[in-house]
This record gives sequence, structure tokens and C-alpha cells, in this order.
Amino acid sequence: MNTDKTNAVFGNFSELPSWRLALAISVCATAFLVFAAVSLAEDKDAPKLEPTPLNPQKTVWLDREGGKLLLKSEVVLTRGSLEMLLCKKGTKEHESILAVDSDAAVIHGGLIVLGATPGSPVQFQPDFKPPQGQQIEIYLNWKDKAGKSHRSAARRWVRTSTERYFAVELKALPPGIQLTRKDKLRFDERNEELTWYGPMSDEQFEQELARSANEVYQKAVRELRAASQTKPLDADFVFAGSGIYVDPNTKQRFYEAEGGDVICVANFPSAMIDISARSSSTGTENLVYEAWTERVPPEGTKVTVELVPVKSKEKGKESDESIR
Repeated sequence: MNTDKTNAVFGNFSELPSWRLALAISVCATAFLVFAAVSLAEDKDAPKLEPTPLNPQKTVWLDREGGKLLLKSEVVLTRGSLEMLLCKKGTKEHESILAVDSDAAVIHGGLIVLGATPGSPVQFQPDFKPPQGQQIEIYLNWKDKAGKSHRSAARRWVRTSTERYFAVELKALPPGIQLTRKDKLRFDERNEELTWYGPMSDEQFEQELARSANEVYQKAVRELRAASQTKPLDADFVFAGSGIYVDPNTKQRFYEAEGGDVICVANFPSAMIDISARSSSTGTENLVYEAWTERVPPEGTKVTVELVPVKSKEKGKESDESIR
């Protein structure tokens, strides 16, 4: 094992928590095998470095010259709430747009070979801390039924979910407002929240504003209106790095992302890649994002996913969409 390389990725071994040390050893072992495979492929006197397969299924390819990892995936969901953009095949296809037939550790190892540095997954206790790590730009490549090639930034396939409850703080309703069960606008007196379910139309917005001229109330309604409108995903994807689970009975260690949490849009402590913003993973009705159905190709479409580790000088280069 290359100690310098490992320390650059995980920090000084002597300073690591036990689980992080186990993760370092586990993933660096995978990275070592990746290095070996790449070295064998590159020993040939080829003028150009071709992408190298990193697993027997040939679903993960290392493009060192292009500075990216390529995942051969498939569309498994086009409509519905999302926990992730991409999961491991056979795990969470019911809440993921894409699935790839590969161990998560192989993908993690490939990113390390490219020089990517993992950070830390989401933390909920004692205080919330969003996922951290090197930014990873993600692009999706596929062909439509006519055979035309497309390339899109991954964020364009994800939008905020509107079929859920939205809430804003409001201490009390203004005098004169009486809400009934028939009203979509609700007031939670116990939690001091004004709530609304689903997208608020222009007509509904005007009706709710007309209930009272109270500035605090009107501000709350405007916030509900804004929150209920569909918006594209605008948070960055980051290399959080997942973690290690130790079976209390067998003491066997497992890389947690093998449970399926490869590229997440809902925060999980087990996520390998996550978004750098708060995003609930508790209950389907609370999931923040959903598939942008009109932009996702049909189920079964083969999609090549590009994972591009971003150097600090390159931030902000991601384009919305390009066709090639």
C-alpha cells in the first residue's frame, strides 16, 4: 500500500478513528487492485491512454487521460420521489433514477486513483452538518430512440418535489382569519407553522393573500408560494466517502455504501457521494427531490455516467446541458 497516497486521502493513520482506519484499509486495498489493473493496461506502448475497466462486469471504467470515472448504468425510474440519483443494482431502484452493476468500493477506489479526496458524510447529532468532500461534477450520456446522442448535467434530471407539505413559521393567525378542514392552507398552532400541501397556483396565491393585509401573514404566504414551486437541484455533489459497519456478532466489516447509497440526493451517513445541502431522508412524504420526468429517458435506457473530480480552480465549469 502506498502510504503517502493513503495519507493524502485519509489523513495520518495514527490520527484516524477506528472506523475510518478500517475504511482506509478496505478502500485502499480496492484502490491498489485498481492501480494494478491500470498499470497492466498502460504498460502497452500505446500513444493514448484508453479507458480501463475496473471490474469484471466492465461497468466501471477509469479514464485517466480524461480525468473521470465512467459508470455503465441503466434508467430504472422516471417518476417519483428520490433518495438517490444512482444506486447499486438490486438495492434501491424504487427511489433511484439509475442503477449500476458494481460494488460501491470499486467506484470509491476509482475516484481515489483520480486523486479525489473523500470528506465526511452527513452528521445529524449533536448538530446538523451537511456532507463534505471534494466536489464531483456528474454528467449523463445516452442515446434516444432515433439514435441521437445526448449529454446532460445530472442535476437537470432532478427537481424539488412538490407533492408534499410545506411549512413556514407563523406565531399566530391574524385576527379575522378562520381556516376550515376544506382549506388547503392550514395553521399548526402547536408548532406555530403555516402549512400547505402541493404546488400553490397563481389563483390560490392571490386568494390566500386576500385573507389579510397583515405583513407577517403575507410574508409567510409568499414563502409558502415560493417553496411550493418546482425548482432544479442546485446543490453540488460531493465525495462524502460513506463509512464502515462492523457486525457486532461476526466482527466482519462492511463498506456501508454497498447497501446501495452510491450517489444520493437525500442525506445518508452511508452515502459515498451526496449533495452538499440539507435534504431529508426520513419518510417518502418528506423527500425533497423527485425525478424530472419530462427530461429522463425511458426505463431501460443505457446511460454512461461521468464522475469528474473538480479541482478548486475548476469550480463552476459545469454546463447545464450539451448535445454531442
